[in-house]
Amino acid sequence: MAWLIFRKRDSVKLSDSLLKLDKPLRSLLDSRVDYYHKLNRAEKKRFESQIAAFLAGVNIEGVGTDITDVDRVLIASSAVIPVFGLGDWEYSNLTNVILYPDTFDYNYQFEGNGRTVQGMVGTGYMNGQMILSRPSLIKGFSPMSGKENTAIHEFVHLVDKSDGATDGVPEHLIPHEYAAPWLNLMHKEMHRINAGRSDINPYATTNEAEFLAVASEYFFEKPDQFKTKHPELYDQLSSIFRQNPAKQV
Repeated sequence: MAWLIFRKRDSVKLSDSLLKLDKPLRSLLDSRVDYYHKLNRAEKKRFESQIAAFLAGVNIEGVGTDITDVDRVLIASSAVIPVFGLGDWEYSNLTNVILYPDTFDYNYQFEGNGRTVQGMVGTGYMNGQMILSRPSLIKGFSPMSGKENTAIHEFVHLVDKSDGATDGVPEHLIPHEYAAPWLNLMHKEMHRINAGRSDINPYATTNEAEFLAVASEYFFEKPDQFKTKHPELYDQLSSIFRQNPAKQV
């Protein structure tokens, strides 16, 4: 585990990448990633290039399991989807994604009792690492995923953390004058959730960072439904991520 955590690879910037994705991986994208399937031809090419750059620049390793092409495609897609509208975004705060065969606990154990964690962005000595559960990764891209996608959730945390604080306000993406209105909108929806008047997962009320990540899952997984039920939130997230995914539906 320590070898996986501290092993480094040379960084590959998206802006420097002319990498192409192999045909088998493109086929997996088309069959497994609904977001990609709905893009136009030019957008698909750009998405593929960003997938290839991510795979070239970030370690994906398995602990207790072997990594498959499906794993690689789904992890990379989870990384690219939130930042697809942000130009040549680079996850400078990520070096390794570690895939576990099952859920795990807060001591990173995937055997025994008390294993409730599906995904986690590391802190402290685990800084720069992300741990994902394979069943949660696969479920997030299945027809049964609903409004949830664990891997996208964790990558949104990384986007949020890119300004130095995981606080629900990605300052690189939100102009200073819009931070307070965004926080007010979050807190308003948190009250609605607590009152049972919202269909957003109650885990979003944990704190502002979790609200951003949970709402973003819904935004990318069910954009048309999210826009209909939460138009203000949809507009805010569309502005933050510079995307309008409901337009594709």
